[in-house]
Amino acid sequence: MRISLDAMGGDHAPRTTVEGAIETVNETEDIEIILVGDEDRIRAELKGKGYPENRITIFHASQKVEMEDDISTAIRRKKDSSIRKGIELVREGRADAFVSAGHSGVVMATALLLLGKSEGVHRPAIATTMPTLTTPFVLLDAGANVDSEPENLLQFALMGRAFSKRILGVENPRVALLSIGEEDTKGNELTKEAFRLIKSTGINFIGNIEGKDIYTGQADVIVCDGFIGNIVLKVSEGLADVIMKMLKREIANIATGKIAYMLMKPAIKSFKRKTDYAEYGGAPLLGINGTCLISHGRSSSKAIRNAIKQAAVFVRKRFYQEIVAELSHYRDVLTQPLQQPEPVQGG
Repeated sequence: MRISLDAMGGDHAPRTTVEGAIETVNETEDIEIILVGDEDRIRAELKGKGYPENRITIFHASQKVEMEDDISTAIRRKKDSSIRKGIELVREGRADAFVSAGHSGVVMATALLLLGKSEGVHRPAIATTMPTLTTPFVLLDAGANVDSEPENLLQFALMGRAFSKRILGVENPRVALLSIGEEDTKGNELTKEAFRLIKSTGINFIGNIEGKDIYTGQADVIVCDGFIGNIVLKVSEGLADVIMKMLKREIANIATGKIAYMLMKPAIKSFKRKTDYAEYGGAPLLGINGTCLISHGRSSSKAIRNAIKQAAVFVRKRFYQEIVAELSHYRDVLTQPLQQPEPVQGG
């Protein structure tokens, strides 16, 4: 299996990306890495490192997409970027998947341009795995679509359900719609109509879920538009970091702090591991004709390594084809006309 890796993507690239690639090939037997980017800089990072040289190759790309680059400008003017060249390798069949910690907007737009949407998909979605008190759940959309229609949320629910079943191993995923109240009358027109559509599929839809219940383990799949989903993701990351810092500060402020820390150290490490984005590696872009994972911009080598391994799982399970199969089962629901909101009566 061959994974195309954007060697120039991320805050600490190419150091962390190259390290992540080396860690991957040293820990696995069937994954080869194509490092896409500035060949000289990549070779400098590889120099003196121990790894099976036949399983890491370099594909030179002369341009790098910066985080501040405009999406449309980057696509038009940076046609030799590590992002574009890496995705082209997937399109040409020279790589089985693409992983990048670079500009997520450019990755999404380029993947759509070069790979195209899967059959029946209106809009792709970013699916991110997050922890709960019990088992992980998948949140989507986590940022691909700022504005969505009810039928988009319906497709997100079905794609998320397939993800939960095939990737997370949940037999009959509980699907929930993120809203401001549990009742089906709560929410805006988008969520109310999405509620009706999702319920009509007959899947294990448990209704609306409020923000306070996201991490209780009540749902295996939580659906929302990309604007809300990205806020949920970023707030969650920030809150987890703050809680860890506050806990360490409070322990340090008590007289027996060092003793308390030593006693609590295993629990603290466990909490940090469960809330660490690096454990999950990357978030797949669901609904495109290929496997594409987007990692955090500040990804460590560990996060890159886990993203590559996760991409390999998607390829082995032929997951992007599973999306097409899942949607085809609900073709009748997906093509039904939307209900129009009742007009407001004047008084």
